[in-house]
Amino acid sequence: MDVRGGYAKSGDLDIYYEEMGERSDPAVLLIMGLGAQLLLWRKGFCEKLVNRGYRVIRFDNRDVGLSSKLDGLRAPGSQYPRMLRSFLGIRSTAVYTLEDMADDAAAVLDQLDIDRAHVVGASMGGMIAQVFAARHAPRTLSLAVIFSSNNQSALPPPAPRALFSVIKGPPPGSPREAIIDNAVRVTRVIGSPAYPAPEEQIRAEAAEGYDRSYYPVGIARQFGAIMGSGSLRRYDRQITVPTVVIHGLADKLMRPHGGRAIATSIRHARFVLFPGMGHELPEPLWDQVVGELDVTFSEGRARSSDVLDSAG
Repeated sequence: MDVRGGYAKSGDLDIYYEEMGERSDPAVLLIMGLGAQLLLWRKGFCEKLVNRGYRVIRFDNRDVGLSSKLDGLRAPGSQYPRMLRSFLGIRSTAVYTLEDMADDAAAVLDQLDIDRAHVVGASMGGMIAQVFAARHAPRTLSLAVIFSSNNQSALPPPAPRALFSVIKGPPPGSPREAIIDNAVRVTRVIGSPAYPAPEEQIRAEAAEGYDRSYYPVGIARQFGAIMGSGSLRRYDRQITVPTVVIHGLADKLMRPHGGRAIATSIRHARFVLFPGMGHELPEPLWDQVVGELDVTFSEGRARSSDVLDSAG
């Protein structure tokens, strides 16, 4: 399948994107999570959406992949007080926020001359998607939030082993194989116990990510954006488009309570739980997940047509 790549300008930053499918088809904007390159929206998953008649856009968030890096910038002070404030749903000082990252996503649509899109976010990308759907409401046809949270106060925290496996990587200067070994371990910790991928597949995907762009320092700034943005309930209450919230019951990194909090905060949102799914999209569930997305996209298209008919 043809993949077209390019860069969008978001302020002073260059945001790398890729798109698949017919340009005339309805657009689906995929937003990935903490420290994750667009590669984690696996091509096979994207192709399933394309085969259902969608134009699929995936991109690297700032500070990851082939997008601009904010080298040398860091928020003042220790991150631990910010973590406490985040647990309480309170904003903190950060190099940039989820709002800035939502504006990056809008810049990608601008570059591609797309007025409106179905917006799908996973993990931190789900947080960005919530902000986008409120901050850029006229551009949002529907919303899907996958294994994420709205960071409201007092939600159950991640399992410590899962959290620190993600934010604490190998020491600087570690060789390529040690970094790939660590990526494999992280996948095993946060992955889906009911759908374990073959070791060789996990290792090959980890090597692909390393060789494309290994930039672990960006994770700290992205984590700062999550902590700095506080509770997202103020955005959830503004969202009116059809919404589905998808979560894995076996997710130890982003507890299912986070997904339920989103679904409770967004009016008429559907909450879909997959037993045995962790903090990833295992290939055996792709058809079911894409099916849930398609239902919501269809609702979004119908709602948009009704609005246009009423306006006419």
